[in-house]
Amino acid sequence: VPVEEARRIRQPAGATDFGIAGVGFKKEMNAVSVRLVHHGQPVMGCMTIQSEHLPGGWPLHIRLSTADEKNDQPGNQSSPFHHQAPPAAILMENNRDGMALTPSTMLDLGTPMPPFELPDVNGGNLNSDSLDSRPVLLMVICAHCPFVKHVEPELTRIDHDYGKRVQMIGVSSNSLITHPQDGREQLAEQALRLGWSFPYLMDQDQTLARDLRAACTPEFYLFKGNGSGPRPLMYRGQLDGSRPSNEQPLNGADLRAALEAVLRSEPVNQEQIASVGCNVKWHPGREPDWFG
Repeated sequence: VPVEEARRIRQPAGATDFGIAGVGFKKEMNAVSVRLVHHGQPVMGCMTIQSEHLPGGWPLHIRLSTADEKNDQPGNQSSPFHHQAPPAAILMENNRDGMALTPSTMLDLGTPMPPFELPDVNGGNLNSDSLDSRPVLLMVICAHCPFVKHVEPELTRIDHDYGKRVQMIGVSSNSLITHPQDGREQLAEQALRLGWSFPYLMDQDQTLARDLRAACTPEFYLFKGNGSGPRPLMYRGQLDGSRPSNEQPLNGADLRAALEAVLRSEPVNQEQIASVGCNVKWHPGREPDWFG
């Protein structure tokens, strides 16, 4: 998994006593999540990783040797990379963008939209009971995430194309304890700069994010319009196939197709691809069970 800040990583909880770190490519590895911490010295497991081992701007895959591979490594058998370790491995990529890659949990389709009442960055509150009968698009976004920055132009275009037919709502659930750069002023500046007309809510107790089983920024949840009754989830997934590190067009194809289907009262394609991005920044010690 690409990490958001490759020089500040640690072995995840529950994956203790790994052996020595090695560099190379192996198949049939068991991936283990990498979490971020603020260390003065970068570490992974029990081994310190010096910064010169992470050449800036070029892909680097770092993995941990496993017990059944210790005799299957290239090079001298006396190399420290042949030390025994438990049967698990970390695959980490430090790419040019230096970003953490986290997929959506893919909330079950048909799930009713959870109720909420949250403050808007421009003042006042928005209560879900005050919404009208149009479909609702909840977007879990923020100001600092490079994945969100990548899709900002398309969100502006979707706001222009669908803003009057769909109730678009931005939601920032990132902890301000760890990420004050996603505070009210920064979110308001982001919306003003991009010309967004939709409400932008602050979910600072992270209740809505938990109800949605949100995992990353950006995430998109499209609920059917339904008057005063429940609003079932019709789409949750990626905006399109574009990512900051690939060459695919940023056109909102997947989300636009779902929007069109819902607006026409047509079936939404059930083959939906998970959104990916930086992980939601949960309050320390209050991470949900699907985090990591």
